[in-house]
Amino acid sequence: MDPLNDTGVFRLLFVCTGNTCRSPMAEVIARHQITKLGWSEVEVGSAGVGAWEGSPPSGGAVRVAAANGLDLSEHSSTYLSQELVEEADLILTMSASHVVRARELGAGEKVALLPAFTARQVDMGKVGGIPDPIGGCDEEYAGTFEVLDGLIELALMRIQPLLKP
Repeated sequence: MDPLNDTGVFRLLFVCTGNTCRSPMAEVIARHQITKLGWSEVEVGSAGVGAWEGSPPSGGAVRVAAANGLDLSEHSSTYLSQELVEEADLILTMSASHVVRARELGAGEKVALLPAFTARQVDMGKVGGIPDPIGGCDEEYAGTFEVLDGLIELALMRIQPLLKP
């Protein structure tokens, strides 16, 4: 992870599988926290390793985000491309398989599993990584949202020294 690039903007990318649940929630959470911190030099995006380009977010993600004062209704899924990987300064993923795919696309060391990046232990479940609530009840989405909220706060504190004073 390098200090602020020559564009003056730090590009943070969250990655999950379909870009309809976890990574879009992470994106809006991070944007909200960045706004509260007053950071103007950070851009946040999200993508999925198996995303259908242009798919809407899951209903559970939209409802849970709205219950937390965040709007996901305009989100449209994006497929993780080599171009997105190249443009990102840091890629934080929801599972180890997402790290592998980002590295296949050239991410090198600028990709990490979100919990590992924050050095915080999370109940990884059977699949490893941030539990995927897709198809689950709103309580499952809320649990994932809560985990993401805490991890993103820690991740942003780790990124802060790389930004302009």
